Amino acid sequence: MKLRVIAPQTLRPCTIELPPSKSIANRVLVLSALNGIAPQQVLRQSVDSLCDDIRVMVQLLQTVLSDKNNAALDVGAAGTAMRFATAFLAVQEGCYTITGTERLQQRPIGILVDALRQLGAQIDYLGKEGYPPLRIIGNPAMKGGTVTLDGGISSQFISALLMIAPTMQEGLTLHLQGQLVSTPYLYITTQLMRQFGATLDWTDERTVSIQHGYNYPPTADAPLIESDWTAASYWYEIAAISGGEWPVSQVHTLRADSLQGDRVCHEIFQQLNERQRAHEPFHYDFEDCPDLVQTLVVTCCMNAVPFRFTGLRTLRIKETDRISALQTELAKMEFALEATDDMLAWDGLSQLSTLNPQLSISTYHDHRMAMAFAPCALRLGEIIIDDPDVVSKSYPTYWDDLSKLGFTLCRI
Repeated sequence: MKLRVIAPQTLRPCTIELPPSKSIANRVLVLSALNGIAPQQVLRQSVDSLCDDIRVMVQLLQTVLSDKNNAALDVGAAGTAMRFATAFLAVQEGCYTITGTERLQQRPIGILVDALRQLGAQIDYLGKEGYPPLRIIGNPAMKGGTVTLDGGISSQFISALLMIAPTMQEGLTLHLQGQLVSTPYLYITTQLMRQFGATLDWTDERTVSIQHGYNYPPTADAPLIESDWTAASYWYEIAAISGGEWPVSQVHTLRADSLQGDRVCHEIFQQLNERQRAHEPFHYDFEDCPDLVQTLVVTCCMNAVPFRFTGLRTLRIKETDRISALQTELAKMEFALEATDDMLAWDGLSQLSTLNPQLSISTYHDHRMAMAFAPCALRLGEIIIDDPDVVSKSYPTYWDDLSKLGFTLCRI
């Protein structure tokens, strides 16, 4: 299935409701379950209306909380669910197997498994060493203790360990080595843990100690799950490419004081606009907000702004190799991107060619490829997006919201 996206002559102002932040929602769901709170008590919308990543977590937790014996779990393409659930299951009573899609089985999890084993978990690989699927025999009385972890790995490994730490008899002291990545996501985790009554202290910038025990009031309301700032970035992209004003008249529960690191997209687009007006290259380090890279790379190319983006070392192990995917798809428009494992750059010399209206963008099963490239229609007139339903992973109403702006969408 493909989708032809045709740009309107004029954008139509509209009101939308962005999806909930899956970063916050998935952490709140796990923390709630660790405190005996069922998923349905946390979310204020039906499971069917949720994005894939949140829905998978809800279904997994519902299964585990209702049946603590020999559950077989499949998280699909949800990498967050795989990492958080691996730690969560390690401290639950029962025996579990957990797997996912072929791509997810290619995403490493060995560092997290090794750390959990050091803390007393019993986890076996059912396929390739260091990768899902896994068999986990849970232990609600895991001893805990001290573990050292590379801070340059996925922050989700660290967050997974942090969230289960208060359930361990001796708590957890976690030493982080090397350069930390995606630290705003660790901030989300630690702030939400404190809301749930965890005692957590950074003894220095590389060491965090978590005491045994949560102290979450059973009558307290669930923390507000904010709207997703990463989803908002595509609307900033549309505004930048169209050269107009912010096209959305209202976005519900999008907070400037958000816990989400991707709230910086507002600042990043302001900087991009300044560089564009000054005809200067745009340099930015995305170490703390890697999910914004695709949006900004595509925007810069569409607006002829040379760029050099660094801090990209986690992009090759996302839903796809996002560095390679961006190079390949933008080459179809004759943009030649320079790349390393930590950098993407464009010198601004190539320009948009006269394009075949049948230009088709491959999405590589990556929701952010689809959403970042669809606004190119504003510059090209139209564009074809392969596998458009992949947006359900994080923003299931994305195409409906584009229609509200006046885009014409035709499935082909």
